[in-house]
Parts: sequence; C-alpha cells; structure tokens
Amino acid sequence: MKLKVITDFYEKVLGINQRNRSYIYPSNPRKFFPIADDKALTKKFLSQSNIPVLQTYCLISTMGEINSFWDKICQLNEFAIKPAKGRAGGGILVLKRQNETWIDSSGHLQTEKELKRHMADIIFGVYSFGLWDKVMVEYRVYPHPVFENIFPHGVADIRIIVYNHVPKIAMARIPTYKSQGKANLHQGAIGVSINIEIGCMGEGYDYKGYFSEHPDTGVRFKGIQIPFWKEILEISKKTSQTVPLRYIGVDIVLDKEKGPLVMEINARPGLEIQNVNRQGLGEILRAG
Repeated sequence: MKLKVITDFYEKVLGINQRNRSYIYPSNPRKFFPIADDKALTKKFLSQSNIPVLQTYCLISTMGEINSFWDKICQLNEFAIKPAKGRAGGGILVLKRQNETWIDSSGHLQTEKELKRHMADIIFGVYSFGLWDKVMVEYRVYPHPVFENIFPHGVADIRIIVYNHVPKIAMARIPTYKSQGKANLHQGAIGVSINIEIGCMGEGYDYKGYFSEHPDTGVRFKGIQIPFWKEILEISKKTSQTVPLRYIGVDIVLDKEKGPLVMEINARPGLEIQNVNRQGLGEILRAG
C-alpha cells in the first residue's frame, strides 16, 4: 500500500529529468532557445504579432553607445534598466528621477557615474554568466491595484506554463521585503496558486509552508480575482503560437494603466509551480 502511494505521487509530480526528456527536448529545439533567453529578441518576436510587451526606450549593445544614448536616457523621468540575457532578476534597476540623480526601488540614490558603471557591467556579462550582453532601458511598470494593495514595494508577476499552445497551470509571484521587491521565489518572493480556469488566487507558499495572507503586510490574498484573466490566458496562448517553442513559461505583469504585458518567456520554466499549486505537472500535462 505504501509503495502504491509513493508510485502515485511520482506519477503526478514532474521532475527535472523527466521535464527535460519528455517536454523540453522534444518541444523546444535548442536553436530557438535564444528567442527566450534574450529578452530583446523575445520582444521583437512578440511585437510583430501585436502581443503587448514592455516598451523599450533604447537598447545598448556596446560601451560607446552608453554615452551616445545618455542624453535620451536623461529625458526620462522614470524607467527600468535590465540585462537582455539576465536571470533570476539580477541586474535590474527600477529608477525615478530625483533632481540631478535617480532613486531606485530600494530607496538608494544612483548617480550618472554609478548608472553608467552598472550598464557597463551588464554589457560585460556580470548578470548573464559571462555572456556578452545588452542593456535594455524600458518602461517602468506600475502594478495594478490588485497587487499593489497586497504589497506596494515591487512588481508582482504571473507565471503561466503553456504546452502545445494550451495554458496548463499558473501562479502569481509576489515580492516581499526579503526579496527586495523582486518577484523571484529563490530570492524570497512568495508564490500564490491561481485557479487556471477562473483566475482566482488561492494559498501562498514560501518553501516553509502555506498561508492566506502576505507575510509582511498581512493583506489576505486568498480568494482575490485577478483582473483581465481571460485576456491574460489569451495573451499567453498567443505568445506560445508566436515563438517556435511548444513548452514555455510566460511571465506577465499587470500594469495600472496598460493592463497585461508580457515581461519575458522561459524555455526551461522551473518546477516550483507544482508546490505552489499542490498539483503535479506530470498529471496535468498527460491529461492533454
């Protein structure tokens, strides 16, 4: 009996090796990985199909272009700086002008010298495992009130795993003080289950247990309906139809003014979404 319970468990849960062997390798040809790994390239693909993405103000590929684009950057009152090939939220600065300097989302002042040095670090691959990279200067997201009310110091996102153009499972990733405003579970953000059919939030998860309220603000999120849910599902489906990858994670932010925007896609989405939802991906994917 005990052996049967263990066997049933492993049939439902998707492990890394099985994910790679049964879904990633057959569904995502390696030659197309750069489309997901390079956020600038992702935007180019999605924009051609009129899928809403974060606006890019400038894309900086060389050290010399930092100074060339600096006057244009100085005309922006608020923006985000990101590495095109960065991972796990590394190298992202969200900035707002304060007199002749800028203040980031952590409240730290950033001078011209510091920002130029940060952009140089991005180009040299500090945040992309040594790969030569590009600097993306893009639209600053202001979270929709549904997420801002839960935790106002950062931008939450929605991860949807799509297989064969069908959205299969979803979660919200909500920042905390520990994650320093970033929606990355490994840095301390919380994962919140989402009913894929109706877009209603369930319990949160933080590697220690499950709960119904944000650990820092005490705001109850369980039972909250996510706005634009049908549109979010349609965007994730259209995204998967646009790129030549059949098993992807689509990350969507919900902006206060612009609504749902695709932030990035992942050709090798992580498996923590199973723990967040208390539901095995193996079972879901085999269901068709």
